[in-house]
Amino acid sequence: MVPGTTVPGTGPAPYSPGVIRVGTSGWSYPSWRPGFYPEGLQPAEFLRFYAERFDTVELNSTGYRLPSEDQFRRWAEAVPDGFRFAVKLPLARLDRVTPFLERVSALGDRLGPIRIVVEAARDDGLVSFVTGSAPDGVELAWDLRHETWDGVGDLVRVGDPSAEPFRYLRLREPPYTDDELREAAADVRDPAYVYLRHEDEPTAPAYAERLRAFF
Repeated sequence: MVPGTTVPGTGPAPYSPGVIRVGTSGWSYPSWRPGFYPEGLQPAEFLRFYAERFDTVELNSTGYRLPSEDQFRRWAEAVPDGFRFAVKLPLARLDRVTPFLERVSALGDRLGPIRIVVEAARDDGLVSFVTGSAPDGVELAWDLRHETWDGVGDLVRVGDPSAEPFRYLRLREPPYTDDELREAAADVRDPAYVYLRHEDEPTAPAYAERLRAFF
């Protein structure tokens, strides 16, 4: 375990009212060295370095391959108290929901929102199944991509600045000027999670730092 961190608590952390968390989509990019990561920093140290500067990150790799419980625990132990991982759940098969939720629970109180990506047409039974399967306190953010979901209520939808009880926002169209970041910040209400798109160059952490300065 990295010095300065503590063993993660069990279960998801409660909402953090008044907090706007800003981070990037992923952290494990050798092309961010140098520029963000110092020259010579080993990839195994990237997460520790990142978490000293930001308090959340999008974990998109879970959309392609679900890591082991041990890997989730190692990530959780590498970050300080208050850090949150936003994990991606591509919802193609319902029989994978429970194993996914069980696996990511190894993050303990470092588990932030679960971004549920749904490509299929509207299915209210799907929503009921997932919400009924999620442990109490887990934040669910719905990335609903089919037009038939338009107008659905009572869900936190990704990209909706008026969602309740929290917001999950993704800035996906760089480059950004300071004026554009200032305007984006003005539309964000707490509590919220905001993530900047990864590019090969270390632009995302630079934009995230600048955006955070406008809150």
